[in-house]
Amino acid sequence: MTWRKLANQWLAFDQLEASLKSELEQIQTNEKALEDAFHQPLTFGTGGMRGILGPGTNRMNIYTVRKAAKGLARYLESFGQTFKERGVVVAYDSRHMSKEFAVETARVLGKHGIKTYVFTSLRPTPELSFAVRYLKTAAGVMITASHNPPEYNGYKVYNETGGQLPPEQADLMIEKVNEIENELTIEVMEQETLEEQGLLQWIDEDLDQAYLAELKSISLNTDVISNQADELNIVFTPLHGTAGELVPQGLKQLGFNQVHLVEEQMVTDPEFSTVQSPNPEEHQAFEYAIGLGEEVGADILIATDPDADRLGVAAKNEAGKYQVLTGNQLGALMLDYILANTKEIPSKGMMIKTIVTSELGRAVAEHYGIQSMDVLTGFKFISEKIEEFEQTGSHTFIFGYEESYGYLINDFSRDKDAIQSTMMACEMAAFYNNKGMTLFDALDELYERHGYHIEDLHSVKMEGIDGAKEIANLMESFRENPVKVAGNMKAEIVEDYSIGKRTYLADGREEVTNLPKANVLKVKMSDDCWYCLRPSGTEPKMKFYFGVQGETREEADRRLEQLKTAILENI
Repeated sequence: MTWRKLANQWLAFDQLEASLKSELEQIQTNEKALEDAFHQPLTFGTGGMRGILGPGTNRMNIYTVRKAAKGLARYLESFGQTFKERGVVVAYDSRHMSKEFAVETARVLGKHGIKTYVFTSLRPTPELSFAVRYLKTAAGVMITASHNPPEYNGYKVYNETGGQLPPEQADLMIEKVNEIENELTIEVMEQETLEEQGLLQWIDEDLDQAYLAELKSISLNTDVISNQADELNIVFTPLHGTAGELVPQGLKQLGFNQVHLVEEQMVTDPEFSTVQSPNPEEHQAFEYAIGLGEEVGADILIATDPDADRLGVAAKNEAGKYQVLTGNQLGALMLDYILANTKEIPSKGMMIKTIVTSELGRAVAEHYGIQSMDVLTGFKFISEKIEEFEQTGSHTFIFGYEESYGYLINDFSRDKDAIQSTMMACEMAAFYNNKGMTLFDALDELYERHGYHIEDLHSVKMEGIDGAKEIANLMESFRENPVKVAGNMKAEIVEDYSIGKRTYLADGREEVTNLPKANVLKVKMSDDCWYCLRPSGTEPKMKFYFGVQGETREEADRRLEQLKTAILENI
């Protein structure tokens, strides 16, 4: 059906929810806005289904949520009655319509005889992942748009292992979703009936306590926490999101006594009114934390995104000013701390990172004699490998991370976990504080030992239908003619993940990448430098990643500038 026919179908639907009907009528004469709302269905990317709230098949609303939920029901039914009877657990964050979407999911699943466990109030993504494993449900759903702007919401689906659906499973679910012709006519059960029949069960503190009990296992050095319990000054902000309860409780049970909360941002607020963006990757998100940090003399500032899967950390630099560590820097520091403080490192230990994450982590892992593995961008690929290790016994998971501020230490949850990571970051800060060092002092030691690894990310917004075409054209242009020279650096290897092929430019030799196919292009240059192009899986953006290495900071900085200039002038 064309977008125009779909729009007319929605406009003619006499039972359309009132607020959506009003919004749709307001844009019905705006052809560009109407086309954007209906030209495609929302699809699952690296972070699940995510979109702007509003009427339309390309928007997040109760009807597109019902369609996703019905697709999930049919997906579960395809595995048989026993699997279906295990049920689904649903959590949600502080965004507009999050709880409503959670209940709508239960109403659809209930119509299929599938029990739904729903949290009574907002909870973090990692606790949802944990809850799937704890309750042994067949699947999980997290209603969140993570760090996106306030006008977004999203729908992440988890499998029975607690990880997001990997490609093969996601394809099957998408197939089930696409079989549904009309999201407007999906049948649902009333909430009261669901509760009476036991198809909707509300859950809360029991799961919190079970998660907190597992969180105790994060600590590697209880002595250093005891020594620094009253010395290490911590500032924490959940950025109006879901971590406001669990992070303070987790830090308290580890023994940290000096935890200062950014009160203005402890309030759940779907507009995220105190920040330009609720994303700890953005340094402006730390404005309130820095103010409080200066007031109380904090040693470490902690910020989590709305669904608490991403962690940002700031510490004092050599100038005595608070500076936010990059995801690459914090990941390498935590990996080094974990390996240095693990009494017996497993002989088959494995660190997992993504293909756009710094090579510093690999150097750290090699220093301690453990292997490293690269996976595609998206934490579901890390989760998939953890499950594979568990099933085969081939390796022992040590640590997983991605440059976009996502880390996992212990696998009792199977998605990036900012709650776990906060505990580890604070213990690590205590360790170095006990030695009279900041996290940046520790980072300098890593650079001296392994070389100066510097990375950067450049994103270009390309919104709407025209933006999607621009992204496609840009990827095709670089595939046909990748940049091969930047300063003294020359391209040596081209990895095109859309066809799963690695090409060595010196002799034309080819080999398979052994990773799932994805719309990603990575070019490895001489001197251990690289660049990578990838359309965002969660936002209308084109992303350019850069990584360089140098024997000195000056050399690394120069190479980074040369590489960025050479690539970006071809946009």
